[in-house]
Amino acid sequence: MSFYILFTLILSIILLTISFWLPTLSPDSEKLSPYECGFDPLGSARLPYSMRFFLVAILFLLFDLEIALLLPSPWATQLFNPLPTMFWALTILSILTIGFIYEWSKGGLEWAEL
Repeated sequence: MSFYILFTLILSIILLTISFWLPTLSPDSEKLSPYECGFDPLGSARLPYSMRFFLVAILFLLFDLEIALLLPSPWATQLFNPLPTMFWALTILSILTIGFIYEWSKGGLEWAEL
């Protein structure tokens, strides 16, 4: 076990020193300009990002994580004492339900502004 830790440490140090010795790239104006088939860009290459879409994506990830956390619950009922597991499952569900109701009441799930 200590051999792997030592090997990983030595390999990390070697890779870090090599990365500092490699030449740095010097960007010029041609490399920094966006490529658009030879034409000058008509607008900014960066588009504004919808915060509502970001919020819905974060909520999706949270509820997807909820499914992953609650997936072992049916197997927990086969245990000798399933009460602690069911307690934590209900705690997770109640926290997420309260958060969902709060987000819904604040209008975070409404896509269009009225």
